[in-house]
Amino acid sequence: MKPVRLAILGLGTVGGGVLKLLQENAAEIKRRTGREIQITHVGIRRPHPELNLDGIAQSADLLDIVRQPDVDIVVEVMGGIHPANEVILEAIKHGKQVVTANKALLAEHGNELFKAADDHAVQIAYEAAVAGGIPIIKVIREGLAANHIEWLAGIINGTGNFILTEMREKGRTFEDVLKEAQELGYAEADPTFDVEGIDAAHKLTLLASIAFGIPLQFDKVYTEGISKITAQDVKYAEELGFRIKHLGIARRAPQGIELRVHPTLIPEEQLLANVNGVKNAVLVQANAVGPTLYYGAGAGAGPTASAVVADIIDIVRDISYTEDGAGTIPQLAFEALSDVGILSHEEMTTGYYLRVDVEDQTGVLADITTILSREGISIDAIMQQPRLKDLIPIVILTDPIVESKMETALTKIQALPATRGEIVRIRLESLES
Repeated sequence: MKPVRLAILGLGTVGGGVLKLLQENAAEIKRRTGREIQITHVGIRRPHPELNLDGIAQSADLLDIVRQPDVDIVVEVMGGIHPANEVILEAIKHGKQVVTANKALLAEHGNELFKAADDHAVQIAYEAAVAGGIPIIKVIREGLAANHIEWLAGIINGTGNFILTEMREKGRTFEDVLKEAQELGYAEADPTFDVEGIDAAHKLTLLASIAFGIPLQFDKVYTEGISKITAQDVKYAEELGFRIKHLGIARRAPQGIELRVHPTLIPEEQLLANVNGVKNAVLVQANAVGPTLYYGAGAGAGPTASAVVADIIDIVRDISYTEDGAGTIPQLAFEALSDVGILSHEEMTTGYYLRVDVEDQTGVLADITTILSREGISIDAIMQQPRLKDLIPIVILTDPIVESKMETALTKIQALPATRGEIVRIRLESLES
């Protein structure tokens, strides 16, 4: 069989890793696919003397590259929304198969891109867009295909997990650990996407679409970051037997689907609570198999390149064994998408960790518990901490309650004469089946 020819757009950390992996493991990949993969073009804006580009056409004109007849697969690993969106659409119009690691693009424009791919009988493969080297998309789409997915919860941003791990293990502040994360290259100079949950929300959008058969709806994901988490609350949570993790959670509920990204207390004995450093993990609850956990490196040149090349191999096999190369990697099945609604955050139900800093006044604890009781909020645990700066921190764990009721209760507690500062609220999940 003739070689399958591909273009790599972007030779940064991931693109360079893809190039090296295809070159170093060429013989093994050919054995597994039955044919040679030939890199014919790369899209670059600067020289890359550290890479072997012998015999490969190099250009900054990405649109021209994807129109070339000697390109069968376009690998987009440059990131960002523009020009990636326009380039991928052009590739699709010219009948090219597409592999991408671009979670932001797919989360925000995936519905249009997948529709275009469907119209032109080509594929968009995107395993590398979520959790790096963990093949979680393939697991949900193929390994768990016989199951009804009930919920999934994941640590899907390594930067945030590194920060929370350091805060718990060493008692450091958020600002201190963030600075180190930037020095180590885990966080960008502008860390907003990582620490405010946007990156995780992009990934959760993709996972939920596959798991529940719903359109991509990034704008409906409730998103909260970790920048307000303090070492004080990390310590109190641990004293109560919990650890704080930044989770993406997608759950079927009777009224609709919950899509939320936020800091979460998890019982310390559960596996997900013990995923530390920059690692990622996704826990999936399915009706037949029960809970299964998938763990590994969520980013980096090697793990992400591994996922990209795995997608390339899948497409090469399709090109070899189907007439038009269109299809064993499923796209969004538009005619079968569910129109089930996405719940607003006020409609979602979770347990809560609350910290209320109060002046030492008689009856304040009774006032707080009375307010919670009147809103139908059951208290699971309550702990009065030692005085700090003339204030007494009261820490409360509640049973699950719809968020609108908690909002009402917190407004009333905040208005108490003894309450000082903003009430700290962190959601709590047991993640039990």
